[in-house]
Amino acid sequence: MITPTVKHVALLAFNDALATSISLPNELLMAANSVSQRDSRKTIIQSDIVGLDPSPINVSGGIEILANADLNSGVDYDLIIIPSRWRHPHRGAPARADVKQWLCAHEARGTAICAVGNGSYFLAEAGLLDDRVATTHWHYFDDFAARYPQVALHRDYLITQADNIYCTGSVNSAADLVIHLIDRYWGASIANRVAQQFSPESRRPFSRNSYRVNRSDLHRDEIIVLAQNWLARNIATPLNIPELAKQSGLSERSFHRRFRLVTGLAPLQYLQKLRVELAQDLLQNSNLSVEEIGQQCGYSDASYFCRLFKQHCSTSPGEYRRAVRRKLFEVNKS
Repeated sequence: MITPTVKHVALLAFNDALATSISLPNELLMAANSVSQRDSRKTIIQSDIVGLDPSPINVSGGIEILANADLNSGVDYDLIIIPSRWRHPHRGAPARADVKQWLCAHEARGTAICAVGNGSYFLAEAGLLDDRVATTHWHYFDDFAARYPQVALHRDYLITQADNIYCTGSVNSAADLVIHLIDRYWGASIANRVAQQFSPESRRPFSRNSYRVNRSDLHRDEIIVLAQNWLARNIATPLNIPELAKQSGLSERSFHRRFRLVTGLAPLQYLQKLRVELAQDLLQNSNLSVEEIGQQCGYSDASYFCRLFKQHCSTSPGEYRRAVRRKLFEVNKS
């Protein structure tokens, strides 16, 4: 079990920032606080609204927010979230020298910095995306590429990661990223319980829609790629490591070592992850019984399948289905 540790989070705020790109990440983080406090009575997140403009700050939708910190507050943050800006970001503050200096200083000390939508312009202006992968809001792809040719812009991914720098193409993908960071900092149990409170049917795992350096399914070990593809095609087949290693032309020891090296998981753990993701899709999108879904995922013992699912998702298959179906099929009663 991961011991809860306190992280200091900064949410930048400036005039014409997209309100939801500040509020949704913050709500997810505060939900993580609530979960932790129920379990251990510990606060794990201390967040500040760091203002780049005098308060009150006018964000999108005619909403005013008040900052409780600024760039000179002297706090060393563990996580910084840069919101998207309504309309072109260069009408805002990304080129300000004090903003660039503040971001660079935090990046140098290992702070995770996450840009939502065109908030990536802040990172590019600070030089933090030079020779690194990045993405931005789709509307600004061409402009971003022309302004920052030294950045490796990825137009086909909603999330990119290069070291401790993250970019997301939308507010929804920023939510996926925040869930991933909650998992990384405080474990899957807290992350899954937070995700269940925020439309779990719309959440897509970070591993599925992100491009990151050293991503496990973007590696160059062709032998292990073939093994991964075989596992995905034969997801319900009992795992036979000696046979899979033989097909790969490797000894069992070498196969295990290379598989874990490039995926970060042992073959059985990797297969279980694929099976749980398939089960989530079937629970959401099919009317199969829990027992039938377990069988399609390779588990003939329904009790074992339910225990494994709960271990990975912090909820039972039935509870997960009710949570995702509630919003998918709820009738407007007004």
